[in-house]
Amino acid sequence: MIFQYTDAFVTIATVSFETVVSFYTQLLAQNPTSLIPNVYAEFLFSGLRLGIFKPKSTHEAEFETTAKSKISLCLEVSNLEAAIAHLTALGYPPPGNITIASHGREIYAYDPDGNRLILHQAATQSHSTKDK
Repeated sequence: MIFQYTDAFVTIATVSFETVVSFYTQLLAQNPTSLIPNVYAEFLFSGLRLGIFKPKSTHEAEFETTAKSKISLCLEVSNLEAAIAHLTALGYPPPGNITIASHGREIYAYDPDGNRLILHQAATQSHSTKDK
């Protein structure tokens, strides 16, 4: 039998539900498309569904760790400096500097629960070529 699925989306578990939902509401400049207060919120953007949920009390200890997340939410932006300024204005300035990667410029930041965000600006495709 072939494994079948109907959809895929990313979720973030948090015991700080209101804080994290508020952060993503401000970061993405949109309200959740679905909201069950203190239980579940969902954002839809660029073809991705991002769900944020509060774990049941029997599972809260699993998500209360201060360890960094192993998942990164990468947001491709058109202006990296403007995105950094927006995140900084929300009170979550990136702790490091902009780095150059093979695919463009990027910087790591973190949401209120320590989940990694990668703000990425693609490299421009206009490069000058010399005559051969």
